[in-house]
Amino acid sequence: MTNTHQQEQAAAQRGLLRAVSNDLGHQPAPEWLAAFNAVPRHHFLPERIWLDDGDNSYEPCDLKNDTARWYTAAYADVPVVTQVNDGAEPQDGDVWASSSASAPSIVFRMLEDLDAHDGANVLEIGTGTGWSTGLLSHRLGEANVTTLEIDGSVTARARTALHNAGMYPHVVCADGAKGWPSRAPYDRVICTCSVRRVPHTWVQQAQPGAVIVTAWDNPWITYGLLRLDVRDGIGEGRFSPHGAFMLMRGQRSDLRIYRDVVRDAHRPAESQTSLAPWEVAGQDINAQFAIGMRLGDVWYTRQQDPHVDGVMTRLWVATTDATSWAAIDYDGERDDQFTVWQHGPRRLWDEVETAHHWWRDNDSPEPDRFGLTVTASEQRAWLHSPDVPVTP
Repeated sequence: MTNTHQQEQAAAQRGLLRAVSNDLGHQPAPEWLAAFNAVPRHHFLPERIWLDDGDNSYEPCDLKNDTARWYTAAYADVPVVTQVNDGAEPQDGDVWASSSASAPSIVFRMLEDLDAHDGANVLEIGTGTGWSTGLLSHRLGEANVTTLEIDGSVTARARTALHNAGMYPHVVCADGAKGWPSRAPYDRVICTCSVRRVPHTWVQQAQPGAVIVTAWDNPWITYGLLRLDVRDGIGEGRFSPHGAFMLMRGQRSDLRIYRDVVRDAHRPAESQTSLAPWEVAGQDINAQFAIGMRLGDVWYTRQQDPHVDGVMTRLWVATTDATSWAAIDYDGERDDQFTVWQHGPRRLWDEVETAHHWWRDNDSPEPDRFGLTVTASEQRAWLHSPDVPVTP
C-alpha cells in the first residue's frame, strides 16, 4: 500500500469514527477504540457488495470496477448488503438482501450494551462478514470468542477474512438458534440478526449473571435491540430504540397477500373507520413497535394504486398463519374516514384499533418502556415492569 493509500484509509477511518461517535453521543471506550483502529471494516467486506439502486432493490458494486464507490460504502456509517437471495443468482430482477454488514454505529452500540469484561467467554450468533467477530477477538482474545453462521459460504468468507487479519476465533457453520453447548457456559451472548422469539437455549448456555444482546423483530416492524440479564434460568430485560436487522433464517416467513392470504372466494365484511392507516403503519415507529408487541402475529403491507375504483392506496393487514386479513382503503381525498374490509375468524382491523387505543391510553410509550421475560416455557412481553403484561 502506498503512502497516499495509507493516508486515504486513515482519513476514511477517522471519518467513520466521527460518525460512530456522533451517533453514540460519545467516543467508544478505549478498549473498543483500540479494536476499531486495529480491525478496519473494509478488510471484511467481499469484493462484490450490493447497494441501494433507488428503486427498492439492489445493484452490484464491485471493488475492481467501481473502487471509489466501494470504499465510500465501506467507510460510511450505513449497513452494506454482502449477499442477496441466499447466495443464488437473482432471477427476473427479484433481488432481496440475505446477509449484510451492519452499520458501524449499531455494531458499537450493541458491543456497549454487551458490557463484556476482560476474559469474558462470548457467543456470537450471526458471523456475517466477521468484522464484529474481529472486534470481539481484539478486545477479549480470540480464544474467548465463538461465532456461529448458518450460511456455509458466508462462514468460509468470514473465516478467511479473520485469518488474513491474524485472528483465529472459533468460527462455526451452525444454526445459531441452537447455540453451541460445547463452549458453554457463556458470560455474554450477542446476536446480530433479529429474532421474533429468543431461543431459550441461549439462556441455558449462559452463566448466571450473563448478558444477552440481540436485535429484535416482530411481524409488524423490524426494530429495536433487546438486552436480557440471566438469572435462575430466566432471561429478562428491556428494549432500546435502535436498529433494524435481517431476521434469523429459521424464523423467516415468506407471505404474499395475493399468493398466500386473499382468495377469490372470500367475502369480507365492510365497515368504516376514522383511524388513518398511516397512524399505525406510517412514520411513527413508537406506535408501530407498540402495536407489533401487542398483536404479536400480525403483519402489514401497503399497495399503491390497487386498481380499484375510488381507491388510491390500500393497507393490507394479515395474520402470520394467513387465516385472517383486513384491507383499509384511502380514496385520496378524505383523511377522516376510511373503508375497511375484514375476513376470517379474527377482525384484524378491530384488533389494530384496540392496540392503538391501548398505546395512546398508556401515554404513547417508546420502545424502551417495553421489556421481555424469557423462560423455558414462554416468552412474555411487558410494559414498564414485568408485572404489567402487554397482552390482556
